[in-house]
Amino acid sequence: MCGIIGYTGTRANQDVVDVLLNGLSGLEYRGYDSTGVAVANSSISVYKREGELSALEETLSDETLDGFAGIGHTRWSTHGQPSDTNAHPHTDCSGRIAVVHNGIIENYQELREALGANGHRFDSETDTEVIPHLIETALEQGDDFETAFRRAVDRLDGSYAVAAIGAERETVYATRNRSPLVLGIGDDGNYLASDVPAFLEYTDRVVYLEDGQVAVMEQSDIEIINENGVPVNMPVETISWDPEDAGKSGYDHYMLKEIYEQPHAIRECLRGRPQTIDESITIDELEDLPRPERIHFVACGTSYHASMYASRLFRERGIPATAFFASEYDVDAIPVDEETLVVGVTQSGETADTLAALRDAKKVGAGTLAVTNVVGSSAARETDRVMYIRAGPEIGVAATKTFASQQAALAMLSSAITGSCSREFVDALRALSDQMQSILDDSSAKEIAEEYVDSDAYFFIGRGYNAPVALEGALKMKEISYKHAEGFPAGELKHGPLALVTERTPVFPLLTSDANYEKMIGNIKEVESRGAPVIAVTDAEERVEPLADHVLRIPKTDRRLTPILMNVQLQLVSYWVANRLDRSIDKPRNLAKSVTVE
Repeated sequence: MCGIIGYTGTRANQDVVDVLLNGLSGLEYRGYDSTGVAVANSSISVYKREGELSALEETLSDETLDGFAGIGHTRWSTHGQPSDTNAHPHTDCSGRIAVVHNGIIENYQELREALGANGHRFDSETDTEVIPHLIETALEQGDDFETAFRRAVDRLDGSYAVAAIGAERETVYATRNRSPLVLGIGDDGNYLASDVPAFLEYTDRVVYLEDGQVAVMEQSDIEIINENGVPVNMPVETISWDPEDAGKSGYDHYMLKEIYEQPHAIRECLRGRPQTIDESITIDELEDLPRPERIHFVACGTSYHASMYASRLFRERGIPATAFFASEYDVDAIPVDEETLVVGVTQSGETADTLAALRDAKKVGAGTLAVTNVVGSSAARETDRVMYIRAGPEIGVAATKTFASQQAALAMLSSAITGSCSREFVDALRALSDQMQSILDDSSAKEIAEEYVDSDAYFFIGRGYNAPVALEGALKMKEISYKHAEGFPAGELKHGPLALVTERTPVFPLLTSDANYEKMIGNIKEVESRGAPVIAVTDAEERVEPLADHVLRIPKTDRRLTPILMNVQLQLVSYWVANRLDRSIDKPRNLAKSVTVE
């Protein structure tokens, strides 16, 4: 949640404010309700506005700000409602220190009361505002700025990423604790941000800051200091994403672009992994991973649905597996030991609840594995092993191509760990990309969305491997259209949800030519008899068409891979409903791309 950008440098023909605004634009996808920037020169110039980034840009349009160091922020409200006053950056009493912060300071009330008793004045309701006052206090006691920054951070409890600047300084100071922060090394300046897209157009060389480390970022150098005050050398990594990958490429929304990027994302996910010659799956980074006695998946939201799908794959192949909501994973109540593999599924690698679950699992001796999209993310660094899904940058808040790539990655993971594979399964994996493209080329989802855009609610039902995708279909509809939607195993219809089915409640049954086909037909009859429109997503078009009002076709594939194809149709339906309702599709209200607080 929220986004931080920082810069110090000497970019020719581009001042610090332009860099900050470009960075904030690159972070909009994370979700926010206010924005702000601060620039250091002989004093600190701060501008911040409630609302969209365009409001801040309008405020700055007539301003000329000189300086070579600055910080910016997109805020997603926790402490205090959205307002100009509560927006970041926040300053000290003198106005010579400015701070931006992501996360939650758990002991801020105690700190605020102590600072207030010593004469400090507060303007906002935020927890963040205590930080510049803590720095100010340390400076008044004779510390240099770096020491004052470190002393202030040492007094904070909670999760945070913090960046600070001071008047008459060309330096940005930053640190993190359980909240992402990445440094960008440029030719004519240096950057820091919550995520790489904020500065990807300027540099592809990055350093991922570790918890407890402090970065002192000068125009021509970055010094990283560990918790003991000792400078450390951190590896510099090169990001393979092209800046163009993070643009809309002519699409109206990032989400639609990313739906259409799924064939390419699947090819990248599969690259080098399915082996046709010996009918196996090879995941080089997991080559020495022993077969576990049991597997626990921990995840949130869309990643939880991918985990539900994966747990069934493993159970079918002989390894007990369970998907847990990461926020509900309790190692004191669940049997977890050294024979357990705990798999954290997180597209960003920074999801706070998932990271907490993985850390708890490590403490009791379990093996840990991250399945993530972001190289160098916290999940990738903190787990024993990592498998990357290789989906490329995803800007839209609602996950699309990362979900497809998670499913494909987890399908391969189940084969690699269990040693269960066949030429047919390998061939089916390789065919997924072209099959996805055929769906995108021929889907009638837009027309169906137009017909049912005014519905009261939407129900998605499936059995077996398709049940998690029914939940995901409902989640997408809720996220971006703000319409009521529910997803559940089809057998649960008669245990309550049928009471809500009317002629204004279209039902999307997900059915394939497998052992559950006849049961799904029975479920279709159940809702049809209550007058509900039926939009079937199926690989058995000829058999199902007489029973449904509409059919969304998918190509035939291995039954374990049908959910990957079905989801494409459901994504398109949700997108076109939201588009028809003129929703903020890429930045749905109240939601953030990367949820970095518990």
